[in-house]
Amino acid sequence: MTPEDCLNLHELEALGRAELLKAAHPSVLDYYLGGAGDERTLRENRSAWAQWRLRPRMLADVSSVDTATEVLGLPLSSPIAVAPSAMHGLAHPEGECAVAAAAAAAGSLMTLSTLSTRTLEEVGTAAGGRWWFQLYLYRDREVSRALIQRAQAAGARALVLTVDAPVVGRREAMLRRPLVLPAGLELPNVGPRTTGQESLTHLAYFDSLMDMTLSWRDLEWLRGVTDLPLVLKGILTAEDAALAREHGAHIWVSNHGGRQLDGAVTAPEVLGEVVAAAGDREVYVDGGVTRGGDVLRALALGARAVFLGRAALWGLAAGGQAGVARTLQLLEEELVLDMALCGKTALSQLGPDLLRRAP
Repeated sequence: MTPEDCLNLHELEALGRAELLKAAHPSVLDYYLGGAGDERTLRENRSAWAQWRLRPRMLADVSSVDTATEVLGLPLSSPIAVAPSAMHGLAHPEGECAVAAAAAAAGSLMTLSTLSTRTLEEVGTAAGGRWWFQLYLYRDREVSRALIQRAQAAGARALVLTVDAPVVGRREAMLRRPLVLPAGLELPNVGPRTTGQESLTHLAYFDSLMDMTLSWRDLEWLRGVTDLPLVLKGILTAEDAALAREHGAHIWVSNHGGRQLDGAVTAPEVLGEVVAAAGDREVYVDGGVTRGGDVLRALALGARAVFLGRAALWGLAAGGQAGVARTLQLLEEELVLDMALCGKTALSQLGPDLLRRAP
């Protein structure tokens, strides 16, 4: 079976899992699959989108459906993009470069994780200008400054600051079966380290880099380092969305794929309130998206774009760049179909009137 044989993201996930089990240590699959604590939030991320039912309109001319949009001034062929996730080289030798190339070819964009296995410069070349850089702000601000400057020089179009990980959540799958990077696979953008610190058993080394004092005032420091647009990833309340707006940042609704705070709200539950508080700031979302209908619901709730985390990784594991391309293609095709069946022909027509909360 190849990615082209897959009819949906569930089949691509099964194929990606099978390929990982053949090619990688079982701890790699644990790492990608796992969530925090009892993994309640991880499970609910997928089911929560179904809590919004669709109210289709009839007798509309849907002979042409347009999914074009733009984010931060960058035109996109589709509102479906790729979220930051760590260590793509564990899934496929082409790693982040394959993901970046697939997203660029689809007219979309990818967000590169600080914990990538390819350099900023390599990914910047593969992405052709269609990428953002995700940053964890280090205690050593000069290490962060150097990363930001490298990302900007390599063509990143925005800086995504992850704000929901002052410490790493309790991921018990990793505690049971520690993940160790295989020989030859490095994290070139993490910062200074020494031999033996590649073990991610407790993420102790990465934790040691993080700044637990990070607060809203640190956004002023970031503004002094770069003029790139700033996106705050991990916002889950209207209160924080309002603060992000006040600080001139855009907003990414996310619970970190259920990998940080178990029991946190899901994106579909809070997206509406965040959008209402965001004002003129753009709002993006990730979490549990496996169907074009999920994308449709997110857009109707006010998201400007929808980002894929694990789904892109399964495509990468299933077939490298071609697998990621197939992931984006399937969701785009489903989105177009569902828009037509709802009587909508442009993203601007999608709004809360399309939805009804299930009892």
